[in-house]
Amino acid sequence: MGRPNPPRTTFVIASRDRAGELASVVTRLLDTTDCPIIVVDNDSRDDSVATVNRLAVRAAGRVRQVELDSNLGAVGRNAGVAAATTPYVAFCDDDSWWQPDAPAIAEQTFDAHPGVGLLAARTIVLPRDEEDDFSRMLADSPLGHPPHLPGPAILGFMSCAAIVRKTAFEQAGGFCDILHFRGEEMLLAVDMAALGWDLCYVPALVAMHQPSQVRATTAAQAARVLRNDVLTTWLRRPARHCLRATGTLLTATLRDAEHARAAGEAVTRLPAVLRRRRRLPDRVERALEALEAV
Repeated sequence: MGRPNPPRTTFVIASRDRAGELASVVTRLLDTTDCPIIVVDNDSRDDSVATVNRLAVRAAGRVRQVELDSNLGAVGRNAGVAAATTPYVAFCDDDSWWQPDAPAIAEQTFDAHPGVGLLAARTIVLPRDEEDDFSRMLADSPLGHPPHLPGPAILGFMSCAAIVRKTAFEQAGGFCDILHFRGEEMLLAVDMAALGWDLCYVPALVAMHQPSQVRATTAAQAARVLRNDVLTTWLRRPARHCLRATGTLLTATLRDAEHARAAGEAVTRLPAVLRRRRRLPDRVERALEALEAV
């Protein structure tokens, strides 16, 4: 706080039915940063909207709420980005937040690297106060650390630990409505890369994540991730990858009812997938295959 120049980063939080946790995150961001905050409410049934409205009244114009009339999942973030007036957007979930210096670090990094569209942060998981395993994977990215980038090149990220250049995000179409939620990041990553944007991991950026107690079962979450992996593959990858991913999902249907439900959801979405299917540039496909070979 107290920066000589006004912030050029907006926090965007998409939330549903987690009023208490959401209020804690918004309050923390208000207390520790000077950035504007946009909360996108995914048709909550609790008192989330009223809670954010109360915070907004006390926040001197720093908090804005976008109320959706249906649950759009990850696509809710697109509405938040559209409403942002700053060049950069830091995503939060209602159970995650950023270290106070993250916006300034991201702004300086984006300014110095105009070809970078997304920065992935190091994520610390609470209450055990340990680095997330995915952060270590990003740090050791097989794509290496090209000299023109501020960190290792990547083709994956966690939404709650990513800061985007607004123009790059919108040029790539944001998060896809076919996927809804869970594992939605990969499609956006490859679409940004296909447009020529660089994505990289910057460990100096730190996001904090204290997983909510209000969430779907582990099996349901895993099933949705696998469903979206299959759909993403069908949307962008060669046929051999599509067949392999589909086989993995069909095998998983034997595991539990959640995976069987996810397979059914994937089938119902295939017509929309086929209408929007397009192959990635060879350079992006080669990068994906390099990641998969590890």
